[in-house]
Formats: sequence, structure tokens, C-alpha cells
Amino acid sequence: MERFAPGGSTLRKPYVILIGSASGIGKSTIASELARELGIKHLIETDFIREIVRGIIGPDYAPALHKSSYNAYVTLRDQKRYDGNTESLIGAGFEEHASFVLPAVEKVIKRAVDDYDDLVIEGVHLVPGFLDIEKFKKDASIHFFVLTADEEVHKERFVRRAMKIKRGGKHLEYFKENRIINNYLVRQAVEHRVPVVNNLDINDTKKRMLTLIKEICKEMIFRHSVDELDVETDIILNKYGGRIMDVSYFLPGFGEPLKRKVNVYDPIEAKRFINLLEENPKRKKDLEGLYELSGNIHRHKICAPDEESLKAMVKELDDKGLLYKPD
Repeated sequence: MERFAPGGSTLRKPYVILIGSASGIGKSTIASELARELGIKHLIETDFIREIVRGIIGPDYAPALHKSSYNAYVTLRDQKRYDGNTESLIGAGFEEHASFVLPAVEKVIKRAVDDYDDLVIEGVHLVPGFLDIEKFKKDASIHFFVLTADEEVHKERFVRRAMKIKRGGKHLEYFKENRIINNYLVRQAVEHRVPVVNNLDINDTKKRMLTLIKEICKEMIFRHSVDELDVETDIILNKYGGRIMDVSYFLPGFGEPLKRKVNVYDPIEAKRFINLLEENPKRKKDLEGLYELSGNIHRHKICAPDEESLKAMVKELDDKGLLYKPD
């Protein structure tokens, strides 16, 4: 059922933003910043939901629930079947732990949607593939993210966080387990097409997430060579925290352009692709052939975190001579 504002205009769907990551990646800080940016009053940690569930389900019935996410594996009855595979054992314990929390998370989401409230939920228990968000998409603008960071950055933040909340000592011994959980969540996110955002800088991370949430986009026609891809991606992804979607090439003799589905928002991945082209001359030559056939002209959608950034991005792309201008 559609909801209407005074005067009959359709109200936008409420935001439901889910931010998952292992401990120490920085999800609490990002969640708080994002909620402030979007004016969202309701921000919930899954740790609080877990505590409520623990009060209902006792340790005799759910021993994994009454451990932490990183050491729940010690409660598993069938540990021998993992035969020394530590990562699989820790992952199985984590899954068991999270599985008791996720039904309550879905109840919280349902209540927010029913009450037409915007909501941010953050926590390690938000596992892609285990949380059924499809059933909320009709009535909510729901966005799921998994945050990550490279191992050294993660370790530094993990230690800092443990000391800040006065969980030094034994808690610090569990970085390895938390790193395994990080890698597990990233794999799950990739498998289930949940955006993975490298949390290197708070402002950059926030901009990338806003670009995916707000979908402030514009279709543009570009004209440049393969060698100028790095300039384009640097402006859109690095400078403005933007996103590149759905490339179309205009080939002679074809009534319709050749379309390629892409969704690029991570500058690290974009740089990796460009490096692969340099390392693989045949692959680069094939792409150059496609560009030459289309006269170096291609169309795709670019997105930004806000209208001001989008206008500035388009202007800079134009100033750099990357946009197509009919003769």
C-alpha cells in the first residue's frame, strides 16, 4: 500500500540501512556518521538485540549465543569434523551464533517499516545470505553493506577499540578469529551481491555509501581512449566518491548499442582492473579494439553522493576532455 503526504504526493520509502563487519573495522563510527548525514534518529547495534535474545533463550539451549561471535566455535558439538580447518570451524561457530540473533533483527526491521521509521542497524551479526531483506524491498529503501579494511589497518583499529572500551588482555588475543570473520563476511557479501566497502577513511566511506543509497545519477556520453580510463576513474571514484554503471558502446552496423553491465564504486578494484590491462597486453588490445570500433565513444551512468558533487564531477570530466561533444 502506498503512503501519501498531505496534498496527495507519494512519500518516499523509509530508509533501512544495514552495516555489517567484524569487530574493529569501524562500522559503529560509519553508522553514526551516516545516520547523522541522513537525519535518521534510530540507530541500533545488533549487540543490544543479542542481549535481549540471550534473556529469552538460555545457555543450555543455545550455548553459542552466550559466547562472543569470535569464540562461539568452542560450543560446537561436532568440532572433530573440521579436522584442523580452523577457518571453517570459526566460521561455523559464528554462523551458529548469528543465527539466533537474525530473526530478532528481521522483527526490528519489520517494526520500523510498519511504523514508517528510518533505521540504521550495525553489527557483526548482519550476515549476507542469512538475512532475508527481499521481503522488505517493496515497502522500504533497504541497503546492505559490509565494511572491510586491510589486515594491518584492521589490527590497529581492533587494538585501539579494545583499549577504548576497556576490553584489553584476553580480548586482544582474538584478533585472528575476528580477521577470519572479516574474510568470511566479505566472501558472503561477494556471493550475495552485497556491496563491500573498504573503510580506509571515514569521509570517503560515507560518500561511497551515500552514492549507493541516494542514487543521484546522470547518463553521460564519453569519448576517450583506454589509456585515459585511469583519469576517468580517479575523478569519479577517488575525488568524488562516485560510481560508474552500465557501459554502452556504439558500434557501426548495429541498431542497438552493445551493453555491458557494470557497477564500479571501489577505486581499489578499478585500479586493479587497470593494472590487469597493463599486465595483459592481449586483454588491453581487445578492449582497445572495441573502443576503436566505437570511435572511442561510449555511454554510461555516473552517480554521486549529492547533487553538488555530481555537477562538479561532470564539470571536471568536461574540463579534462573526457566527455563527447558532437562536431
